[in-house]
Amino acid sequence: MAKFEISKRKNGEFQFNLKANNGEVILTSEGYSSKTSCKSGINSVITNASNVSRYDLKASKNGKFYFNLKASNGKIIGTSEMYSTESARNNGVDSVKSNVPGAQIVDLTV
Repeated sequence: MAKFEISKRKNGEFQFNLKANNGEVILTSEGYSSKTSCKSGINSVITNASNVSRYDLKASKNGKFYFNLKASNGKIIGTSEMYSTESARNNGVDSVKSNVPGAQIVDLTV
């Protein structure tokens, strides 16, 4: 089953990773100063993941492809891994959309 994993960075910030059923990280959040803010970020992903217009499809300077998931206010709430092809990136978007519904939240900081 897909899951959001909440963890704590070395600098004390909280972050979440959305992992697909196979354990692959498909979306990573920014750093949050509190666990409450991190959970709000997860809720924002749940709210926005099904809306295709919230995905900002990008290409990096080194020729890799990735996407950002944005909230309705335009703020980035999650970033994908780097993909070697546009097709793989687009499959990553589909993976987020299909894995978010029903994903468990696992707090690794407790």
